[in-house]
Amino acid sequence: MVISRLERIWLYIGSAMLAIFLIVLIADAVVMGATPPSGMTTVDPATVLKSGQFQTPRAYQTGPNAWMVHVAAFQFGFLPNPIRVPAGAKVTFMVASADVVHGFEIVDTDVNTMVIPGYVSQVTHTFNHKGNYLILCNEYCGSGHHLMSDTLEVY
Repeated sequence: MVISRLERIWLYIGSAMLAIFLIVLIADAVVMGATPPSGMTTVDPATVLKSGQFQTPRAYQTGPNAWMVHVAAFQFGFLPNPIRVPAGAKVTFMVASADVVHGFEIVDTDVNTMVIPGYVSQVTHTFNHKGNYLILCNEYCGSGHHLMSDTLEVY
């Protein structure tokens, strides 16, 4: 089999690009310590609504201008409903699922996280404007998925 000079050049270029990609990937993972998150908080999905922080999901103040909200996601709703927080407060949402994969998205904000059974998803946002925000599940979770919503009241 005869390979022309031009084909050989492109074969070398493609091989070099693949080698560079693999070297960068390995260097990033080994040298720079890029790893998947291992410090994630876990929770038993079977007991999410029966014990611990998510038994009575609520919003509470943790500091002078900081709030924590524990949210339980289940088919086809969120608890607490509605959620109330003051304007200007830095709000940390801790969201856990009791059954299947859900989404937690607050419309018109950058709050958007996937809620996986067995893990607690955490996202922080400061709400500077008063008003009502719509919270949606943006991961298909079953036949009633389109009914899964909540309200965030910023006062």
